[in-house]
Amino acid sequence: MKLAQSIKRGFTLIELLVVIGILAILLAITLIAINPQRQFQQANDTQRSSNVNAILNAVGQYAADNNGDLPGTIPTGVAAAIEVGRAADGSGADLCSDLVPTYIAALPVDPTATDGTPITTCPATGEYLTGYTIYQDANRRVTVHATGQITSDIDVTR
Repeated sequence: MKLAQSIKRGFTLIELLVVIGILAILLAITLIAINPQRQFQQANDTQRSSNVNAILNAVGQYAADNNGDLPGTIPTGVAAAIEVGRAADGSGADLCSDLVPTYIAALPVDPTATDGTPITTCPATGEYLTGYTIYQDANRRVTVHATGQITSDIDVTR
């Protein structure tokens, strides 16, 4: 008389390791395709482009309301471009009091500068920097510039 043997069926250790290895390879390929860091950089560049346009629109609205006069001290020439804001030494295009809140609700700040929080109240003294530069050409066309992470330069001129 033969005793019935119970046969246990299941996965072997090698089979499990092969499946885990295949899943790891697929995950790595997916992460490379998605590339979250690049996605964040593209999002930041999109935000910069939006901010540059917002600053330029506010400057244009200011000029329209003030007989073509530009706000603050916007220098002439690319070489003379200065940062929108006020540095500790007092340099910069201090546009905040001219633009906020009449022409723009808040002065945009580069998403990687400080915490990217827009400037809603203009400081009477001290430093505030946006990470964007501004200048005008000989024909009084204003350009706002941002340095991108993927796109090297983001320039808008009006």
